[in-house]
Amino acid sequence: MEGVVLGFATIICVIAVGALVAHLGVVDLGAQQVLSRVAFFVASPALMVTTVAEADVHDVLSRSLVATVAGVVVAVLAYVAIAWWRWRRTAGEQVIGALASSYVNAGNLGLPVAAYVLGDAALVAPTLLLQLLVLQPAALAVLDADVRGRRPSVVEVVVRPFTNPLTIGTLIGLLLAVTGWTLPPVVADPIALIGAMAVPAMLLAYGIALRLGPGFGGDVPAGELVLTSTLKLAVQPLVAYAVAHHALGLSGRALLAVVVCSSLPTAQNIFVHATRYDRSVTLARDTILVTTVGALPAIALVAWLLG
Repeated sequence: MEGVVLGFATIICVIAVGALVAHLGVVDLGAQQVLSRVAFFVASPALMVTTVAEADVHDVLSRSLVATVAGVVVAVLAYVAIAWWRWRRTAGEQVIGALASSYVNAGNLGLPVAAYVLGDAALVAPTLLLQLLVLQPAALAVLDADVRGRRPSVVEVVVRPFTNPLTIGTLIGLLLAVTGWTLPPVVADPIALIGAMAVPAMLLAYGIALRLGPGFGGDVPAGELVLTSTLKLAVQPLVAYAVAHHALGLSGRALLAVVVCSSLPTAQNIFVHATRYDRSVTLARDTILVTTVGALPAIALVAWLLG
């Protein structure tokens, strides 16, 4: 559990640095946009190459993935249905809200949590690859179409994800993982160095937005923030548990891994996507904050009940 606390503390410290430099006037709100764009277009694609290339793609076909998918699907559908009925959100806003309700921090938090709570960092691989190879490309395709303001053709739906830098980076990493190829150091080292900038850039941008952006809640209805946070911290892990244990018969460490991974907080890159497409930025920001604070006791409870 010490490693989990350290992982959360590290993230909070970097966010605090972003808020501090914004408070001191070292940067303005424009810096948040620059950092978010660099993270989206440059650093995150490089990180996807290195992360996916090192993952075991065979884990995607495990029974754990079925339970993980169930938790994601229920959270996404619940948010989309309620947000459209209650607040009449647009397609792009619904995508960001759905991601905030279901897209977990499987990278910089999931890996240490898997290593220290579950004893094996590889156990986060199904969640990580599901998000990188399915959920994220699909969400970005809808966001691209929403920004363009028209319904895309079938060809555009198929082709558009492959023009997104994050999807391209993920596919390159998948190709390396499947084939076993390795990039020469002259190529791999610069990619790794640039990719290492992704998470700090996201966190610094997030801290700047917390200090200089709209106050907590901003223009977001309180009920919507409660909805996304509840879906993420409670509904998603409970559905994953029910499917994994009662439908698939998982128990022990396999069951614990599914529920812990589903209990992770909303990933910071959802804030980057919201900023990039200018959709539900405050909702993404505040859901990340609430779920990051709430995830530590939630994961501790899951580990105590199932560990």
